[in-house]
Amino acid sequence: MRIVIAGGHGQIALRLERLLAGRGDEVAGIIRRPEQAGDLLSAGAEPVVCDLETATVADVARHLEGADAAVFAAGAGPGSGIERKETVDRGAASLFADAAEAAGVRRFVVVSSMGADTEPPAGTDEVFAAYLRAKGAADADVRARPGLDWTILRPGRLTDDPGTGLVRLAESTGRDEVTRDDVAAVLAALLDEPRTIGRTLELIGGDTPVEEAVRAAAG
Repeated sequence: MRIVIAGGHGQIALRLERLLAGRGDEVAGIIRRPEQAGDLLSAGAEPVVCDLETATVADVARHLEGADAAVFAAGAGPGSGIERKETVDRGAASLFADAAEAAGVRRFVVVSSMGADTEPPAGTDEVFAAYLRAKGAADADVRARPGLDWTILRPGRLTDDPGTGLVRLAESTGRDEVTRDDVAAVLAALLDEPRTIGRTLELIGGDTPVEEAVRAAAG
């Protein structure tokens, strides 16, 4: 497959690029800064410089032409304020979905966040609350698009521990941690499993091997 990943320099995206390239897929990662290109090349991915906060749908659609799948893994990241949660976590997700539709790329996988479907509890940090609302709005936008074969993945609290290859994947898992390695492995498996189309799935560490967990969630 040819797979285009938005947010190609993110921690999960770089892991996913290595996995996909390692299994023989053709991978491109959309990045904002040219100096990030070397890291993508090292991961086996083609770097594509395109700022999703300023690009047009036509700009992004050109980068998606000929792709078999698109993965939205972009985020404003730590240290960003409320405004960029709106422009990246919501706005860029919608732009990428528009571009996928324009380019005829139906398979569309989103890296979202646990808790994005509910109003943040009272007392939640205002920036994190804005992030959750932005993610929720982006997910709702994607789910409303009949032109996309979407799957939304909502990991628990992310860690940089080595992946275990063992997870819990379901519509509701409860809150817990999951390694970025294991998130990337699940994303790669979701791309191969069309029965997960139209599903919103939560992901935490568990005791089920990734491939088996994806098959079970698809059943």
